[in-house]
Amino acid sequence: MVDLIRGLPADEAQAVLRFAPQAASEPVGKVLASAIANAEHNDKLDRETLVVSSAWVDEGPTLKRIRPRGFGRAFRVTKRTSHITVVVASRDAAGASSTKTKERTR
Repeated sequence: MVDLIRGLPADEAQAVLRFAPQAASEPVGKVLASAIANAEHNDKLDRETLVVSSAWVDEGPTLKRIRPRGFGRAFRVTKRTSHITVVVASRDAAGASSTKTKERTR
């Protein structure tokens, strides 16, 4: 989901996430809304000039749980979590930093 919004204007990224059918679009949308609100309130940036400059998802802590099975056995279930990071910047600042981007191979 973060690949879809990286580099888009903030309002357009919210629209993309709002209509995306994937379940991950809801938490990513909440993080994006929080980043926009923080940029407006803390840094006094204008909402129309905000661009999603970078976004990534890292692995979070894994919760280990036990699931009872037959014949007195127990199976381990791992519940994975993640850390979602969305960075928004003003269009001017994002344009200046994009001139020094490196090519990435996948």
